[in-house]
Amino acid sequence: MTTTVKAPAESVLIRRPGPRELDPVRTHRRRRALELALAVAVPLLLVLLWQLAATRAWIDDRVYPAPSTILADGWDHAAAGDLWPDVWATLKRVLAGYAVGTAAGYALGLLMGSLSLVRAALEPLLDALYVVPKLALLPIFLNMFGLGEGPQVALVATTVFFFVWISTMSAVMQIPSGHRDAGQVFGASPWQMFRHVLLPASLPAVLVGARIAAGVAVLVIVASEQIAATDGLGHLIFDSRALFQNDVMFVGIVCVAVLGVLFSELIRLVGRLLTPWAPRDRGRGQS
Repeated sequence: MTTTVKAPAESVLIRRPGPRELDPVRTHRRRRALELALAVAVPLLLVLLWQLAATRAWIDDRVYPAPSTILADGWDHAAAGDLWPDVWATLKRVLAGYAVGTAAGYALGLLMGSLSLVRAALEPLLDALYVVPKLALLPIFLNMFGLGEGPQVALVATTVFFFVWISTMSAVMQIPSGHRDAGQVFGASPWQMFRHVLLPASLPAVLVGARIAAGVAVLVIVASEQIAATDGLGHLIFDSRALFQNDVMFVGIVCVAVLGVLFSELIRLVGRLLTPWAPRDRGRGQS
């Protein structure tokens, strides 16, 4: 007796296009609007909760002034011109130290990433110096440069240097060897090899390190100004706390936060302009 067994019909998976495929522009705009709303709503909610806690006496407003009080005091100090000298003092130290540290870190990172013998000679020493807390170097810089702008700028430059050096060296080392071989086959000169191979391939990773260094530079200069400076936002914060002017102290903290965000976003914008081919380092604007 012969039994005929029919093979089951093959299942066919049909995927219908969703909203992302049907209308990618609209989907992108909705995603962007959602991200922007979340970016605004979360800090605003925390500020409103802080305001409510201060007005309802859940917290001591003498120690933690309400955001409205901080805003009013900040406006008064800015209008009177008392705030801007400290902001400018901090800003110029950050910019000067950042420029020096970025240039030195990029040059040495490029050299060490390209030449294995230089990397073998210098990497152990730089690794040892990297783990030293940078504020521990402040007394050395005070002995070298004396009081004034020199120690502050040197401290920021040293901090930025290590971040840029590490990101640059790693980026150059990760460039595929085929890119270098192609340049050599076409007879590229050292400058052409740098301009057309090393620079485009390493710049996105270098700029990510530079953006991280921008935020750390603000942190370091504020800590340094609390120890060895007579002006700047760090000095303003420390001096206000010593005088029990907590509202002024929070004004300085807010200024530091705003300065750090603006500086970091400026570096991010410069990176996007210089490397339009590179993927963005976070999900903004991506559907």
